[in-house]
Amino acid sequence: MIKYTKHNLNRLEDIFKELKITIRYEKGNFHSGYCIVSGKNIVIVNKFFDVEARINTLLEILEEGGINSEGLSEESRDWFNKLRKSMLHTA
Repeated sequence: MIKYTKHNLNRLEDIFKELKITIRYEKGNFHSGYCIVSGKNIVIVNKFFDVEARINTLLEILEEGGINSEGLSEESRDWFNKLRKSMLHTA
């Protein structure tokens, strides 16, 4: 299971950067806590979320989006694959 630290949040944000997806933290009335802008590589996350909620939201987006890890650097791909495996074992 992932630890809810600022460091891990930064690693997730880096994965989104490598995938050329922009994350913006803004206020809004999102029922799920986030909004994916159609046709653009922009994800808007509720800016009032704490680190744990931000991590969970970004993980949810990655899981639902069926992200292909081929576009990631080797280090990011390894970390992301370990994260996926740990999430499967805890589910």
